Amino acid sequence: MTTRDDELSDLKIRPAEAADDEALLALWRAASVLSERDDPRADLKSFRAASDAEVLVGAQGGKLAAGLCVAFDGGRGSIYNLAVDPAQRGFGYGRRMLRFAERWLAERGAESAQLLIPAGRLEARRFCEHLGYGAEPRHIMRRRLAEGDEAPGAPGAPGEGKLEVAITYLEMTERPRLPQVLHPAQTTVALLRAHNPPVPFYRFLYDTVGEPWLWYERRLMADAALARILEDERIEVYVLYADGAPAGFAELDRRRGAEIELAYFGMMPFFIGRGLGRYLLAWAIERAWSYEPKRLWVNTCNLDHPKALPLYQQLGFKPYKQEKKIIDDPRLTGVIPA
Repeated sequence: MTTRDDELSDLKIRPAEAADDEALLALWRAASVLSERDDPRADLKSFRAASDAEVLVGAQGGKLAAGLCVAFDGGRGSIYNLAVDPAQRGFGYGRRMLRFAERWLAERGAESAQLLIPAGRLEARRFCEHLGYGAEPRHIMRRRLAEGDEAPGAPGAPGEGKLEVAITYLEMTERPRLPQVLHPAQTTVALLRAHNPPVPFYRFLYDTVGEPWLWYERRLMADAALARILEDERIEVYVLYADGAPAGFAELDRRRGAEIELAYFGMMPFFIGRGLGRYLLAWAIERAWSYEPKRLWVNTCNLDHPKALPLYQQLGFKPYKQEKKIIDDPRLTGVIPA
């Protein structure tokens, strides 16, 4: 006899694949989590393209039983379209999926999670409240923009405290044959891993390297959230020392299993232009490929050093996606000194 506990233990939660799309869309429709204005296929495409988002499904006995989307914006996590097959409710699948998404967000430094549910879904609201979620007094307002249409006077336009950021994503899917990259002969260098680095030391590295290029995301993180990331053994922070002084750092993120992200890479301002950046980047690439990943990827943007993108390409990275977004100028919000 199969018990509910047996059924619950058989739920396999994993990232959704393209082959799951039709079943997942049918599941969302059956669970009535979509509004008339939703474009679920476009949502799936957007979530798959984003670096800090995931579509998750739960399969039981080879059949899709549950699904959701989860995203992290650098501060807060959001969970969308949590649904369970109506024929398979009562086994705790919704709770399992939600807790899995919460762990996914916590691993990326999120301090809180918000769960979006359609208006009028009292059963879904009670379910969320039972798991510790509380309602917030707010209205979500949306305007659809036709392709090429610009909203006049939109607050997201560059200027007036806003910046347009053009992000380029690059990847390599096989180990490159890098030429031997040497550090300057007149400089004594050392590369050391900072195991679980203290938050103040990490902030010194991040803030000093990133301030000229307006790195702001981890400045927004609370110390506790940042510490949870740094204590994960799959986060590897390597510091390059030149003549005894910290000259730059590279951070590898191995939390995605077969994929590795070069999450951060840069030089201290007073060491730029001395040939050390190429040396550190080549070393970090070799270190990442020592794990034999399926893919190594990185992103850069128009706010970074103008030689960053050419350097990535020279050492084997290939662009595969570009996107633009509008951000608040961190110098005007006080996140970075003006």
